[in-house]
Amino acid sequence: MSSGSGHPLAYPVAVTCGALAVCAAWAPFGTLDQVAGIAAVMLGIISYTGYRLVLAFGLLPFRRSGSAQTVRVTRIRQQHRLTNRSWLQIEGTDRPYWLPVYFDPALATLPGAEAKLTGRTIHLGEQRLYPSGRIRNAEPPGRLIDNPSRPDQDAVAHTAMAMRPRRRLLLDAQSTVAAPIAALLWVYIDDGGLPAFVAAATVAATTTIWLSAIQGSDPT
Repeated sequence: MSSGSGHPLAYPVAVTCGALAVCAAWAPFGTLDQVAGIAAVMLGIISYTGYRLVLAFGLLPFRRSGSAQTVRVTRIRQQHRLTNRSWLQIEGTDRPYWLPVYFDPALATLPGAEAKLTGRTIHLGEQRLYPSGRIRNAEPPGRLIDNPSRPDQDAVAHTAMAMRPRRRLLLDAQSTVAAPIAALLWVYIDDGGLPAFVAAATVAATTTIWLSAIQGSDPT
C-alpha cells in the first residue's frame, strides 16, 4: 500500500480539511444567522467524512456477510453526469456485485485479479483497497468503462499526471456550477448583500468539491 500523499485517502482528507478551513475563514465576518449556517455546513462535512472514513477503514461493514472469501475482481470506471468513480466488479459469488473504492494508482493497470474479500476489507495480495461506499448488487448507473485487458505502456505516466492535486481539484470543481444559484437563494433568505453572496458562493463551491472527493472521485 502506498503511503504519504499517494495514499488513496490522502486527497479526500486534504480536501475535507480545506473545506473546513474555508468555512472557518468566513465565520468571523458573518451575522449570527450566517455563522449558524456555516456551523451547520461544517458539522455536516465532519459527520459525513467521519462516516466515510469509518467505512473505508473497516470499522463498519460494507456488506452483510463477514466471512472471508477469494473472489475475482475487475476495475470499472463510472461516468455518471458530472461524477467519475472507480468500482470493483466482484465475481466468484452467486451473482456479481459492485463495490465503490477510493482511487488507487494500482487500479489504472488492473485488468483482473483475485482478491480476498471480507465484510469490512478487500485486499489485492498485500495491497489494501478502501471502499468509498457500500457494496451493491445492481450495476451502477451511467457509462461503465472496463480496464483494457492489456494496459497501455504509458498508463503509469498518465496516472501520475492524473493524480496531481491541481488536476483532481479541477475535475471535482465541475459540480460547482450550481454554487452561484445556492448563494443567490441564501442571500434571498438571509437578506444579505454582495459580501454574503461571495461568502455563500465560496462555501457552496468548496462543499461540492469536498462532496465529490469524499465520495471517491476518479481522476483518470
